[in-house]
Amino acid sequence: MTTNSLSEGRTPAESSFEILYEDNHLLGIVKPVNIPTQGDASGDPDLLSLLKEDIKKRYEKPGNVYLGLVHRLDRPVGGAMIFAKTSKAASRLSEAVRSRSFDKTYLAIVHGVPRQQQGRLTNTLLKNERTNTVSVVSKGTPGGKEAILDYEVIGTAQGDSLTLVKVTLLTGRPHQIRVQLSHIGCPLYGDQKYGQTVNKPGQQIALWSLYVGCPHPVTKEPVRLVSLPPEDAPWSLWSRQIYQQLAQQL
Repeated sequence: MTTNSLSEGRTPAESSFEILYEDNHLLGIVKPVNIPTQGDASGDPDLLSLLKEDIKKRYEKPGNVYLGLVHRLDRPVGGAMIFAKTSKAASRLSEAVRSRSFDKTYLAIVHGVPRQQQGRLTNTLLKNERTNTVSVVSKGTPGGKEAILDYEVIGTAQGDSLTLVKVTLLTGRPHQIRVQLSHIGCPLYGDQKYGQTVNKPGQQIALWSLYVGCPHPVTKEPVRLVSLPPEDAPWSLWSRQIYQQLAQQL
């Protein structure tokens, strides 16, 4: 994990967020669960606005604060996330996303066990904006977008009823991991949208952004952000050592 770098010319006040990395160009944080990444119809406080206010207070900045959103995490998902602090950084990170030099690795706990220990899932996904749900459709369906991910089974628990899976995204479609794993018969633990038949209301979805990596928009040096999942259930079914080993392999 890259060491924090605070280079604004003064020591800021303590942030209300867990900061993984910061310099004049980038801000890497641990996204809390159940906060929307940006404003939505719920009207609830969103992460982008909260971070702007946090920067404004910490650095005593007058006027508006710029913070560019270059990737998203679903509202119930937590973990490593990176933002651009300048428009130049935002443009270069967006290009990294398009060229697939922006790496994202997740941990997921799913019901059941995938048939193969590791593999690549390629599907066409279609989003229904009215219901905010995504479905797998036939290739060539109008509005459908290609979604690709690689997965690897890390281990099972509770008599193979739950499986810890490492997921590397090659595309960034809405609800992609949740939909594609559900499509192969392994819905995520706690997912109320795509696993209603096996999950109980109120369960927290078990999907975590373990790693985000990209070239620094100015220095081109690699920026590597790692966030381990929380220590409560169902993540506690596997040891912290396993999560630490997975992080070290990235």
